[in-house]
Amino acid sequence: MTRILPRPIPGRAVSRLLEAGTHPLLARIYAARGIDSRDQLDYSLKALLPPTQLKGVHEAAQILADAIEAGARMVIVADYDCDGATACAVGIRALRAFGAEVGYLVPNRFEYGYGLTPAIVELAAGMEPDLLITVDNGIASVDGVAAAREHGIATVITDHHLPGDELPEADVIVNPNQPGCPFPSKALAGVGVMFYTMLAMRAELRERGAFEGKTEPNLADLLDLVALGTVADVVKLDHNNRILVSQGLQRMRADRMQPGIRALFAAAGRDAARATTFDMGFALGPRLNAAGRLADMSLGIECLITDDMGRALNIAQELDKLNRERRAIEADMQEGAMAELDSIDPGARSSLVLFEAEWHQGVIGILAGRIKEKFHRPTIAFARGNAGELKGSGRSIPGLHLRDALDLVTKQAPALILKFGGHAMAAGLTIREDDLSRFEVLFESVVRGLIDPADLTRSLETDGPLEDSLYNLETARLLEREIWGQGFAAPVFDDTFRVENQRILKDKHLKLQLRKGNTRIDAIQFNHAEPAGQSIHAAFRLAVNEYNGAAGIQLMLEHFDTA
Repeated sequence: MTRILPRPIPGRAVSRLLEAGTHPLLARIYAARGIDSRDQLDYSLKALLPPTQLKGVHEAAQILADAIEAGARMVIVADYDCDGATACAVGIRALRAFGAEVGYLVPNRFEYGYGLTPAIVELAAGMEPDLLITVDNGIASVDGVAAAREHGIATVITDHHLPGDELPEADVIVNPNQPGCPFPSKALAGVGVMFYTMLAMRAELRERGAFEGKTEPNLADLLDLVALGTVADVVKLDHNNRILVSQGLQRMRADRMQPGIRALFAAAGRDAARATTFDMGFALGPRLNAAGRLADMSLGIECLITDDMGRALNIAQELDKLNRERRAIEADMQEGAMAELDSIDPGARSSLVLFEAEWHQGVIGILAGRIKEKFHRPTIAFARGNAGELKGSGRSIPGLHLRDALDLVTKQAPALILKFGGHAMAAGLTIREDDLSRFEVLFESVVRGLIDPADLTRSLETDGPLEDSLYNLETARLLEREIWGQGFAAPVFDDTFRVENQRILKDKHLKLQLRKGNTRIDAIQFNHAEPAGQSIHAAFRLAVNEYNGAAGIQLMLEHFDTA
């Protein structure tokens, strides 16, 4: 069951935004998202929070500047997702522009798992670094940092994940979510943390006179990478993150981007001149992530750090091929999961825990997300790891902080989960295969104790009806240009329509012709093969539909009921 709930719209906020010259439709949408002044829509770089409030960033800048002056060798240890890849690329490009000798290492998820582990330190030691820099990982790497110290290697941790009870004894930690950090934006992605670290480092080098007689590196040139990593990691788009994303989008649209980003647009068949957050989240990000899921994220990082457009295009094509392979694997896994769920009543459960021996470890996170969306239950999917272990990836729903739930499981059964980490809405864990049934029972019990039963019914918030005069291409283009994402949801409207025509595409997508007043409108709902009635109440996004060189509008249906 899905409830369609119109968002409350504060009238005073709408009035203030209208008085400031905001488009009437946008004023209504913004007000419903907590915006009540134009200042909150200022996406200029001068509105960006300064690095000075980020705990540890000044010390990190000093350590890195000292390393450059000493001719020290640095190695970046990256995570194997899009956030980690873009953070690594930001670090590589910025540090090399500052004159550093820097390489990178990204763990193969199937051999080494996540983060700065002792095994990764051993691998990195072969590169003879003086300094290890983590991006998008490291806050939980207590043993890894200790191993680096034993090798005489300094460590700078840059991360955004929530810390555990014990922090690693690194030379410095930069993480807005570490204890005692006053930085107002706790939602920075890993790439955002690295970008801020590079801003602080440039300021430190400037103070030391490193740029006298030469042009300072323009770090704003890296904002396309920052935007992509921020959107792809599905962090909350608070005001600061919206600035980073907006600035990156401006550069994409103006064709001022890294060759690798340009190549990814080409591989995805998207027009960078009209780049949107949807492009980053659903076209570019998945292609980069496919490398980490099925192969080696080094491929994705190489795409982002090369200045050779030809090479970037070749790598982007490889990434596109991997993404098609990923989609095929995911479809097979989803079919198997749905078959398994046929024998289970999700309505009687507060959580779902799934495992199949043949499932691919790199795709279980996406699968968990699909199942979660369908059944609106916190879902964890497991695949086989090494030595009798299961690797799990979970996705949650509003009302349940997934990492906190796993933490509570460990408090009730300390030896059950071998390791875990993550966020409110996504987390990963490792258990023994023999403990799967025990984990399922305990996780269900913990979720039941934490979640309000009402949260198990999906609520779809909408922005109410769309005026008849706004069903046009101009409105769709207006909405497309704005910054939408996690915590700043893209507009979803709802209204009642007469169904004039409908058919099923490729046995799984419902294509409709709808009528609203005197207007006929095309609509589609993906992955929905059940026919609609003569009249429907639908929640939808207004989208641009381009076909054979012509552009029109199409409603992307999120949900509908018979009216």
